[in-house]
Amino acid sequence: MKREQKREQALFAAWVVSLIATGGSLFFSEVMKYIPCELCWYQRIFMYPLVILLGIAAARKDYGIATYALVLSIIGGGFSLYHYAIQKVPALGELGTACGIIPCNTDYINWLGFITIPFLALIAFLSITILLVLIRKTGEEK
Repeated sequence: MKREQKREQALFAAWVVSLIATGGSLFFSEVMKYIPCELCWYQRIFMYPLVILLGIAAARKDYGIATYALVLSIIGGGFSLYHYAIQKVPALGELGTACGIIPCNTDYINWLGFITIPFLALIAFLSITILLVLIRKTGEEK
């Protein structure tokens, strides 16, 4: 597979991941009526722009977006990791009670004992980050 083709597919995949994550967060809040906690809002702040930025970049084959989108993805992933730690690490659980109207240690979903909404967001941010790093690395190869 050509380098250009790999970059194009990685950028499209990163956009698809951001689109699914955004759709999932909207499903949980608008359909399931789960009220987002404060940390959920921060994660949304970093995920939602990725849908637009990566979508435009994928349509234009603008691989330079990888550097800028990587910043959003890493910061958003940091919020997700912290949020997940508040939910799953007992010593940090008390931090979630002071999070706002909805405690950040609230588990709306807890599939298989470890899959929560922040975990899903973390997987999305990690996937986007890996794809964006791949785009940058394949662009540096000569």
